[in-house]
Amino acid sequence: MSAQPQRIVAGLDLGSTKIVAVIAEVTGDVREVGARILGLGVERSGGIRRGVVRDIEETTRAIDKAMKSAQRMAGVEVGSVYCGIAGEHMAGRSSHGMVSVTGDEIRTSDVARVNDMASNVSFGRDHELLHAIPQDYLIDQQAGVNEPIGMSGSRLEAEVYLVTVLSSVLQNLRKCVERAGYHVAEFVLEPLAASLAVLTADEIELGCAIVELGGGSTNVSIFHNGKIRHTGSLLCAGGHVTGDIVHGLQVTQLDAERLKERYGAGFEPLVPESDAFDLPSTPGQGPRNAQRRVLAHIMHMRLQEVLEYALDEMTRAGYHDRLPAGVVLTGGGALTPGIVELAREVFAMPARCGVPGQRLRGLADSVESPRMAVPAGLVLYGARQVAMTSGFGASSRKSPAVEKVLAPVKRWLQDFF
Repeated sequence: MSAQPQRIVAGLDLGSTKIVAVIAEVTGDVREVGARILGLGVERSGGIRRGVVRDIEETTRAIDKAMKSAQRMAGVEVGSVYCGIAGEHMAGRSSHGMVSVTGDEIRTSDVARVNDMASNVSFGRDHELLHAIPQDYLIDQQAGVNEPIGMSGSRLEAEVYLVTVLSSVLQNLRKCVERAGYHVAEFVLEPLAASLAVLTADEIELGCAIVELGGGSTNVSIFHNGKIRHTGSLLCAGGHVTGDIVHGLQVTQLDAERLKERYGAGFEPLVPESDAFDLPSTPGQGPRNAQRRVLAHIMHMRLQEVLEYALDEMTRAGYHDRLPAGVVLTGGGALTPGIVELAREVFAMPARCGVPGQRLRGLADSVESPRMAVPAGLVLYGARQVAMTSGFGASSRKSPAVEKVLAPVKRWLQDFF
């Protein structure tokens, strides 16, 4: 295998049920950046639960296996990866900053200063800043400025959305990746990555929500006026659906997963009353079968509860009535037949499944699934970072002096939502 060229990026989705690695080549430039998918690796894992490492050895093994599979398919070796992160250990808050403009017009350095002022708040000893995402700018108290560089004014203000993460969670995830032999180029908020893969510019501008139906947690993120406005994580998720099937049909966890995928449905009215299927059974139970309607009812009730929790999260954030583009479903749960119909009923707004595809080339069909929204988005995020640093790869090294000068400006340019 060849060594990592400058324009190769790798994304690593550390999920509760599986680890997914994607390797891609950066295409286009900063105005129209894309990615050509070269390799994909998937490995089942139980080492992470709701974004928190529970078993370092198991997680390291799964990362190693997934990355090696992706590298074999791609025919290249990578040293750095962009890792997705989400869960209840994440927190988001808005912050305000204000600076005086030093020259005749607002320059990049002024924007970097005001953003740094807004993010210079105390997070406590156990939290650290993951993303500082500019929301709105004010010039001489005039609001609604999206791009202040080049404009005239004496006072510049910024509203910034700060995403923080529990430091120990970050350290343990980094430790697993490094034990597998890779460097973490950057941890990326999963909904931010997913939005790059599945949302259109119009949806982000009008207002929409991504609801990621994962195995260990359900993540809700709200986008409005071109920016991410809110993110939250719910404990109720796909694992609860499987647990309900185990108790309702008296089958094992493995059989429940298989039945869910083969016969399940998320919207009970879609299933014909006459449909039935054979149930796995022990010798003591004897031959058994069940109506598909019973399985659909179990899944419908739990998924409805999950989506209602997501609706509550949107309402608390104040955006329930401000999302004309509706809801985009991602994650493994979005593959459930009837989930879109259920979502339309619960949210009373448009709903669709988010399938990666835009700005992706090469083996793009390998990630054309709602469950691949995050890994596909991670390589698009990495591609944008590479494009914004004028072609320097994630694994390249700059001198400390150059890095010290470039770091603040680069950070504010790169947190683009």
